[in-house]
Amino acid sequence: VQPVESGGGLVQPGESLRLSCVASGDIRSINAMAWYRQAPGKERELVAALSFGVTKKYADSVKGRFTISRENAANTVYLQMNNLKPEDTAVYYCNAGYWRYGSDWTGGDYWGQGTQVTVSS
Repeated sequence: VQPVESGGGLVQPGESLRLSCVASGDIRSINAMAWYRQAPGKERELVAALSFGVTKKYADSVKGRFTISRENAANTVYLQMNNLKPEDTAVYYCNAGYWRYGSDWTGGDYWGQGTQVTVSS
């Protein structure tokens, strides 16, 4: 499975941006996709995760500002980011894997190359 991200860029504080991720390959092996980010000098962290059912998970820092969604019947996941802040600046990575029913999301096995998001005035 190969996730491929797009949609990063430079925006000003308060603006919006939408990231896209398309997963190709043996997609039967995955049932969830997620977004992580890594800022310079910091560890990679979960931003949002979405099962192909209805389960979603968000980092506290993005709740109410970011929305993860999936294009119906497609292996495409979006991250709509509103009211962006300078602290959202990071490389954003798409992740795909299997989310066990009744368990917390612990990350998938497949990673994209990342897309840079910079929030600056």
